[in-house]
Amino acid sequence: MAKSDSIDSTDQRLIALLRHDARLSVAALAAKLGVSRGTVNNRIAKLEAAGVIVGYTVQLRPDARPNEIRAWMGILVEGNQTREVIANLLGEPGVAELHDTNGRWDLLAELRATTMAELSQVLERIRLLKGIRGTETSIHLATYR
Repeated sequence: MAKSDSIDSTDQRLIALLRHDARLSVAALAAKLGVSRGTVNNRIAKLEAAGVIVGYTVQLRPDARPNEIRAWMGILVEGNQTREVIANLLGEPGVAELHDTNGRWDLLAELRATTMAELSQVLERIRLLKGIRGTETSIHLATYR
């Protein structure tokens, strides 16, 4: 699937089904989409080859890891050092996810740690990175949805 090819409505529905339950069998996906199993296999292969689907994962309920501390850090980048900062943050084991944003912060990082002391160390390492002008961290207290 070249960049000029667009994802059609069947691909969109397939992706939506996989996002809801990536363990659905090809037969179940085919039945839900009203297409053959071969069509599902071909579409999944094309989406993977094009880099649209880059992997499959297990999602845990937030309360399944009761001892894990989660926090979000807004990061303000100095000048044009965003790529360097991103590269450094991607190498930080305490950063679970990293997002480019607009608005007040240039980047938003989801942090994870097993203790407050570990979280403190993650925060210190991040704050010392070259190219970071400022940060603000909020600790996750509860999830409602």
